[in-house]
Amino acid sequence: MAKKRKMPKFLMIVWGINIIGLVGLGFFLWDKIPTRSQPEQDSLQATDSPTLVSAPSLAPTTYLLPTVTPNPRGTHIVVTTPTAFEYVPSTLQAPPPMVIGYSVMGRPLEVYKFGHGASERLIVAGIHGGYEWNTIALADELIEELYVHPELVPADVTLYILRALNPDGEARAHDRTGRVNENGVDLNHNFPYHWKEEWDREGCWNYLATTGGVGPASEPETTALINFISLHNFDALISYHSAALGIFAGGMPPFAPSDDLAQSIANKSPYAYPPVNTGCDYSGNLTDWASSVEGIPSVDIELSNHTDTDFGANLRILSVFLSWVR
Repeated sequence: MAKKRKMPKFLMIVWGINIIGLVGLGFFLWDKIPTRSQPEQDSLQATDSPTLVSAPSLAPTTYLLPTVTPNPRGTHIVVTTPTAFEYVPSTLQAPPPMVIGYSVMGRPLEVYKFGHGASERLIVAGIHGGYEWNTIALADELIEELYVHPELVPADVTLYILRALNPDGEARAHDRTGRVNENGVDLNHNFPYHWKEEWDREGCWNYLATTGGVGPASEPETTALINFISLHNFDALISYHSAALGIFAGGMPPFAPSDDLAQSIANKSPYAYPPVNTGCDYSGNLTDWASSVEGIPSVDIELSNHTDTDFGANLRILSVFLSWVR
């Protein structure tokens, strides 16, 4: 039997060294290979997800915008004014009037506009309501005539017509009781110039109790007209009345441009200037305020009676009024 040969000692040492080296190399390489870790979002997903709570829905903001409303005491009122031509604006395809304010009872104060010129003129009717209802009828006739014949207004003029400053008085009655507004105030004694609550009635209209108001411009009709005038630059103003006293030039003391306008109108009309002087104390008067405070040449024109409009004569006056130059 053959005898086994022994591995030489130095070979054993070499193999041992090799094995130890391989094991060490293996540990070294293992340490260099990174282990796979769970992505951060995975770990986040592993946690409990927060519960999403819907925010409460908010109602949209509500704004209370101002509205143009009549006087709180007012009610819906259909106003009819008898005129010679039964004027109905809608039949003439006319634009609606502008409303510059409201009466004590909530009736609209209507202004009609004609022309587009730089020189502004104003006609006011119905300041004494139903007692002088024919001035409102005249205003309606002039409005109709101007809608049919707009060429009557010169190119450089804009004309405004306030058809009834006292619609409450006009609606109340076409007699003495219709003179004042719903508060019992004579509007032609309520303007803030030489105003008096009570005045000497000698030579003045004194058939029924009237007052100048609790203070100057105390009435909504007066305030509305003052505000309207302040928004414009009027070169002339007519306030229509009845009856029979003639033409009064505004201004206290006398205002030369008003005197000139009055004389120019008298030259083309049947109305007298200077007017009949009854000695009345015209305190708080519209045309005195317009002339002396606002510097607007102004006149009061009295129709010949309480029933006629004197339309032909006032059509001539309109021509003079629109062409008059200060």
